[in-house]
Amino acid sequence: MIIKQILNNNVALVKKGSNKQSQGNEIIVYSKGIAFKRKAGDTIEEKEIEKTYVLDSHDKLEHFSYLLSHTKDEYLQIVTRTIAYGEKVTGKKVSDYLYLALLDHIDFTMKRLKKGQIVKSPLDWDVRKFYPEYYKIGLYAVGLIEEAAKMECPGEEAVSIALHFINQQAPGSEDAGMMRMMESVRDILSIIRFHYKLDFVEESINYMRLVTHLQYFIVRMFKNTAYTSGETELGRQIRKLYPEAYSCVNKIRVYVRDTFQSELSEDEEVYLMLHIQRVTRREEDGSPDSEI
Repeated sequence: MIIKQILNNNVALVKKGSNKQSQGNEIIVYSKGIAFKRKAGDTIEEKEIEKTYVLDSHDKLEHFSYLLSHTKDEYLQIVTRTIAYGEKVTGKKVSDYLYLALLDHIDFTMKRLKKGQIVKSPLDWDVRKFYPEYYKIGLYAVGLIEEAAKMECPGEEAVSIALHFINQQAPGSEDAGMMRMMESVRDILSIIRFHYKLDFVEESINYMRLVTHLQYFIVRMFKNTAYTSGETELGRQIRKLYPEAYSCVNKIRVYVRDTFQSELSEDEEVYLMLHIQRVTRREEDGSPDSEI
């Protein structure tokens, strides 16, 4: 690999190829001291590289290059450690774009901390309740930020960092779309809660199953890809078995029609009735989580 630009002692912009005339793709490489006393045109061997960043556009590559050459190496360490922790918690790999987004975020956070500026997230409650594992990642990052900044970092920052990971897991979604999705989940939970006049045990397995189902259900509504197979005997039986859940789902049907201009399919109806029956039966009688 041929060095095109030294970004700092640990990071360089390189071209894939074995000679200076190579027209290979540009990538960013990282390793402790890899660019020390080197210059553009020098060669870097692959065995020397600890981490490679491949971005899908020249603009993103330029932006990342600028950030790396103008921010402290410890900020990149915060990003690297946070992503490694996040991948361990979720069991999912992230794209290299998340390194760019998080580095940009951490750099800006450090500047705000020095000025005493706190930014409130409108999704604070939603992220804590609906995405606890991602919020856990955010809290981990906040700990690293406090260690590096030598000052307290507000808990709201954990939500903002968690959202970067959430958006990675929802291809094509922007913050506005994510906010709408979480608002819809919250609205449907409120419909269920008021219909049954009960509060959920939010730590219960059945509540978490319901929330997870609603998250995917709302995504299908947004994408207009709802499950559908027409009238079935199973649907008729479930409606007879759980008339109260069916009554609740009819209220959700009206909400879906008004919000998404879409009709609730029978398959979606059945899944909702089953989840609602599970969570409300456990909440009402206090019995432990188990299958119906």
